[in-house]
Amino acid sequence: MKNRLSKLILAAVILIGMQTFAQEAQHIPEVEALLKKMTLEEKIGQLNLLTPGGGVATGSVVSKNVEEKIKAGNVGGLFGVTGPDKIRQAQEIAVKNTRLGIPLLIGSDIIHGYKTTFPIPLGLSSSWDMELIEKTAQIAAKEATADGINWNFSPMVDIARDPRWGRISEGAGEDPYLGSAIAKAMVTGYQQQDLTEENTMISTVKHFALYGASEGGRDYNTTDMSRVKMFNEYLPPYKAAIDAGAESVMSSFNDVDGVPASGNKWLLTDLLREQWGFEGFVVSDYTSVNEMIAHGLGDLQAVSALSINAGLDMDMVGEGFLTTLKKSVDEGKVSEATITNACRRILEAKYKLGLFEDPYKYSDSKRPERDILTAANKEVAREAARKSFVLLKNENKTLPLAKTAKIALVGPLANNKNNMLGTWAPTGDPQLSTPILEGLKNVAPNAEISYAKGANISNDSAFAKKINVFGPRIEISEATPEALLAEALANAKTADVVVAVVGEASEMSGESSSRTDITIPESQKTLIQELVKTGKPVVLVLMSGRPLDITEELALPVSILQVWHPGIEAGNAVADVLFGDHNPSGKLTASWPQNVGQIPVYHSMKTTGRPAPSTEFQKFKSQYLDAVNAPALAFGYGLSYTTFEYSNLKLSSKSIGQNEDVTVMVDVTNTGAYDGEEVVQLYLHDVVRSITPPMRTLKGFHKVFIKKGETKTVTLTLKAEDLKFYNGSLEFISEPGEFEVFVGGDSNAALKETFTLN
Repeated sequence: MKNRLSKLILAAVILIGMQTFAQEAQHIPEVEALLKKMTLEEKIGQLNLLTPGGGVATGSVVSKNVEEKIKAGNVGGLFGVTGPDKIRQAQEIAVKNTRLGIPLLIGSDIIHGYKTTFPIPLGLSSSWDMELIEKTAQIAAKEATADGINWNFSPMVDIARDPRWGRISEGAGEDPYLGSAIAKAMVTGYQQQDLTEENTMISTVKHFALYGASEGGRDYNTTDMSRVKMFNEYLPPYKAAIDAGAESVMSSFNDVDGVPASGNKWLLTDLLREQWGFEGFVVSDYTSVNEMIAHGLGDLQAVSALSINAGLDMDMVGEGFLTTLKKSVDEGKVSEATITNACRRILEAKYKLGLFEDPYKYSDSKRPERDILTAANKEVAREAARKSFVLLKNENKTLPLAKTAKIALVGPLANNKNNMLGTWAPTGDPQLSTPILEGLKNVAPNAEISYAKGANISNDSAFAKKINVFGPRIEISEATPEALLAEALANAKTADVVVAVVGEASEMSGESSSRTDITIPESQKTLIQELVKTGKPVVLVLMSGRPLDITEELALPVSILQVWHPGIEAGNAVADVLFGDHNPSGKLTASWPQNVGQIPVYHSMKTTGRPAPSTEFQKFKSQYLDAVNAPALAFGYGLSYTTFEYSNLKLSSKSIGQNEDVTVMVDVTNTGAYDGEEVVQLYLHDVVRSITPPMRTLKGFHKVFIKKGETKTVTLTLKAEDLKFYNGSLEFISEPGEFEVFVGGDSNAALKETFTLN
C-alpha cells in the first residue's frame, strides 16, 4: 500500500513538473531573463499605472511627482499623455534613467474614435454592420498610435438593460449575441493581426464584469444576479472579446457575489484565467482598488493584497500596490511569486508591442499629420454616422426632404458644435465637428434655411452646472424662453417644413450621468408641442446617448430620426439622410420603454406562469394597471424610406441531431420606391427546457442591400452552439426538443418555422 501511494505521489509530482515546464515553456524567454534581474521593488513598480494630468481627463485623481516615480522605477505605464514628443520624453525618462531601462505602456480611453470621432458606441451598434465597426476601431488605432498611444481602454462590452444608466451610451445595448459580435469586431479592429505593427494597439475589454447591471441604473452601484443569468446573458460579450485575442481586461467598480470585481478571485482567476484561458493582464478601473475601502473590505494594504491575490495585475492611479505590497510580502500576506506573475504579464504585453526592441516606435513626429483627421477617415465617420441613424417614425412620408425646400431649422442642438461628438470623446475636439445647420447647407445649397434656437436644452441652471464639467454643453441663453420660442414659431410659419434638433446634451449620458427622468427636457417638449400647433410638417432630429421615454412625442404628428450623438461629421451625415442621399437602415439595439417605471424591458425577457394573453388587461396575469408590457419601441426596430416584405421562410431540416447546424432561408422583397438596406434578424425560442427559456433570443442577423422591386434570398445559419445554454449546473448544453425560429425586421418578427433537436 505504501509503495503504491509513493508511486502515485511520484507520478503526481512528475505530472505537476511537466505542467509547470509546459507553462514556463510558453513564457517569453526575454521576459524571463529580465524578471531574474529584477528586485521585488522593481516588479511592484511595473504594476503601477499613473496619470500626470494636463491631458485627457477621465477621472478626478491626478498622480503626483510622476517624473520622479518613473526615475525610481515605480511606474509601469502612463495614461492621459498624448503626442509623439511627450511620449518620447516619457519613454526616455524610463529607458535612460532606470536601472533596467524598461519602457512604459501608454494608455488612453479611445472609445469611439481618436481625433476622427465616430458616433457613440450605442449608435455604432445600431448600424448592425460588423465590417464598418471593425473599420472604425482600426482607424481609431491608427490615429491614436500616431499620437504615441499603444494601449486602449476599449471596448466596453457591458450588457445594459436600464437606460437610466448613463454608460449605456458606451456599449452595444441589451443583447449578448449582438454584443459578442461587436466585441469581436472592435478587438480585431484595434489589434489586427500583429501588435508589433506601428498602427495597432492593445485592446482592453471592460468592465469585467456585470457593470451594466448596476441597481437602479445608478453608476458605480452594486450588482447582484444568479450565475445562470451571468453565464447566459451578461458574460458572453466578455468571452467573445477574450476569444478574439484581447490582451487586456479592466475590472469593474461593482461587486459580484458580494465581492468587488477588483478583488474577486472567482472572477479574475477561476473564471477569466482558468475557465476561459485568458493570458493577458488585468488592470483595475480608476482607483477601484482604493474604493474597496469604502465597500467595507479593509484598509489600503488589505484591499491591495486582496486584489493582487485575486488576479489583478495593475493598479490604476490609486498607488495601493506601490505603497503596500512590499509590506504585505514581508508579512506573508502576498507571495513574491504572485507579484512576479503579475509583473510578467505586464512585461509580456510590452514585449508583444515591440517596445523592448524599440521604445520609441510610437514617437514618429511625422505620423500625426499623415494619419490623423485625414479626408478618408472623416468619410468613414460620415458613413458610420448615417448608418447608425434609426428612423423611428415617418409621418405622412415627410422624409426625405426636397433639396429646394424652405426649412425652418430650430432647436438647441441645431447649430451646436459642443454636443456633436457625444460622451466619452476626450481625445476629440468638438470645435472641429460639423453642426446640423452647416451640414444642411453643405448638402442642399439651394434649400432656403432659416435658423432659430427655439429653446435651451434645459432651463435649469443647477442641472446645467452638473452637465458642464468638461465644458459648455448646456448653454442657457440670455434671451427668455418665451423670446426663443417666438423666434422659432415665426420661422416655422413661413416654412414648408420644420426640422427640430432636440434631445440630450452629450454629458447627460455617459459615466456618472445616470438619470431617473429619461424624457426630453421640459424646455424642449414645450418647443415641440408649439411647433406642431403651427400645422407645418415637423421632423424631430433626436440626439441622445440612451433610449428615451418619448411616448408623448410618438403620439404627436411628427417624424422622428434618432441620430444619437453622431460624431465629427454629424451635420453632413444628418443632411445626407434628411435629403435622401442615404436611406436610413439603423436598427435599435436596446428597447425603448413606455415609461421609466417599466424598466427593465428587453426582448429576451422570460414568460411567467401567468403570462399576459394580450395587450388588454386581465386580472391575475403578469401585467401593469397603467401600461402594456411591450416596450414603446422594440429591440431591432427601425424604419426605412422603403418597405420590406418577408416570405417563404424555409429550414434545411425539420429534425436534426446534436452538433448539427440548421440553414435558415427567407425571401426579402423591397416593396417600396427606394433602394435600401435591411437588417434581417433571426430569433430562436427553445420551447421546453430544464430552466425557464426566454421568449426569444437573437441568434443571427445579416444586413443586405436590396434594390427597389428586387427580391433576395437571405441565408442564415443556426449553428449547434446557438442551441446551447448554461443549465442550472452551469453546463453549456443543448437539450432535445422543439425550437421555434422567427425571422423578420425586428424582435417582433412574426414569420415562424419549427424544428426538432433529437
